[in-house]
Amino acid sequence: MAAGTRELTVDLGERSYPIIIGTGLIAQTGKYFLDRGFPIKSPILLITDSSVVDLYAEKVEESLAAAGYSVTTAVVPSGESSKSLEMLDELVGAALQAGLDRKSTVIALGGGVVGDLAGFVAASYMRGVRFVQMPTTILAHDSSVGGKVAVNHRLAKNIIGAFHQPEFVLYDLDTLASLPMREVRAGLSEVIKHGLIWNEEFVKWCDTNASALLALEPEALGYALYEGCKVKSIVVSRDERENDLRAILNLGHTIGHALEAVGGYGELLHGEAIAIGMVGSARLAAKFGYSPDIAVETERIFRKFGLPVRIPSSLSTDEIMSAMLHDKKFSEGKMVFVVPTAIGSVEIRNDVPSAWVTEIVDGLREGDEQP
Repeated sequence: MAAGTRELTVDLGERSYPIIIGTGLIAQTGKYFLDRGFPIKSPILLITDSSVVDLYAEKVEESLAAAGYSVTTAVVPSGESSKSLEMLDELVGAALQAGLDRKSTVIALGGGVVGDLAGFVAASYMRGVRFVQMPTTILAHDSSVGGKVAVNHRLAKNIIGAFHQPEFVLYDLDTLASLPMREVRAGLSEVIKHGLIWNEEFVKWCDTNASALLALEPEALGYALYEGCKVKSIVVSRDERENDLRAILNLGHTIGHALEAVGGYGELLHGEAIAIGMVGSARLAAKFGYSPDIAVETERIFRKFGLPVRIPSSLSTDEIMSAMLHDKKFSEGKMVFVVPTAIGSVEIRNDVPSAWVTEIVDGLREGDEQP
């Protein structure tokens, strides 16, 4: 393993797989495929998006070709709108034209949208083929691990999907240097989330090292992503299919996904919407008798990272509440929320009155500075 490279394992028995985090990894793609016994005779479909293809696709193609693999690249438009059934249809067509067989592999090279979409292609093509995640955003440190793959419906995010674990995750930190600052901040929202649900000391570390993380300093960033992926891998190893524990990873997502849907999957980035959602969940904690300081501290750290903590005035409460009713976390007529009990600890509540949520959403309006 190259110096500075970190590796951890998602423990799923015979389906366990590594997460490799480091620099210069894209140029070694072919070696990783050979080392793990991917058949050379079976074609590979590389799925990427319009913002990534010119930056990194050729390096992946060249590395695989040098190792003897045949690669076809499919490019989708950048953005959440690509997570659609229409795009799935196009990509399955691309897989057929490329001659993919049951031993073939689909590679996701990009952010969370590409990972979710390509993973769903891999899960559905011939009832499931191999899949490799190569994330190029900070946000995708979360979505690339755990095997949740999906496309969106116009009424709800990720409502059409499957569990399909990758063979491995290859996370080249060099790809993060091209990210706009807004996406850096949004990605770090999910990094902080892993601390908020599991590890108070990591939250404190992120707070102390905010400047280094925002500057994409390699050592700080590598450590943060390793710690974030570690929390995700531990939770997924214990509860692969979200029967109980894994649901804690949804902190902030009940409100956040609704904000994304009402905003047309464009007004707010995923990490921005989830940051607002986590502030909302922290305020909800006070309704259950937990300290109001949880909300104060949650909001403070997100402000420090330059993330939004208020709902844009253009998004109506009625539409947000309606969107939540379509969310997978709405169960048996009750609203389900992940609620922090302290910084670094959460619980799952399935008894949340909708009136409380409406009050929280109204209180998160832009211009409302109530704690």
